[in-house]
Amino acid sequence: MADVFELMLTMDLVGDMSQEELSELRWHLGLGTEPNVLRIVTDFPVVVEDDHGKPVIENQPEPLLAQHSQASKVGGSLASVLERRQDTEADAWRLTSRQEIHPDDFERAGQLLTWLATKADGQHRGRDGRVTLGWTRFYEDPQPEPLVVRDGAVIWPS
Repeated sequence: MADVFELMLTMDLVGDMSQEELSELRWHLGLGTEPNVLRIVTDFPVVVEDDHGKPVIENQPEPLLAQHSQASKVGGSLASVLERRQDTEADAWRLTSRQEIHPDDFERAGQLLTWLATKADGQHRGRDGRVTLGWTRFYEDPQPEPLVVRDGAVIWPS
């Protein structure tokens, strides 16, 4: 048995992103190169052994929503798309991403998702302050659960 979830983002983003943020978002989606400076998610700690066999922590950045392949557990394909909205004169974006995610990656992915919630347009915002980004689904469960950010934190499935 695997602990894999489907993560599905479907959202419209407001256009107040800087070029640096847009570049980093594209990198996280597997649509661009790694920027020189990371501003959205800055820490990617990994424990490795040094030359003397002692554990040390290194920062090893990796894009968080960049799988573009066949899904191994949830069926179908994994992909991310970021397109400029054509239905508005404002500089705005449409984001769709379908990924497989393990609970060990919830915290780091949550940093990016929390940032995305700050960029979501009004249709994704509830009166109670929650922002709905899409849904999650355990790979063996056909019923998805809303993917919500509330009070600056992702509400992950239990």
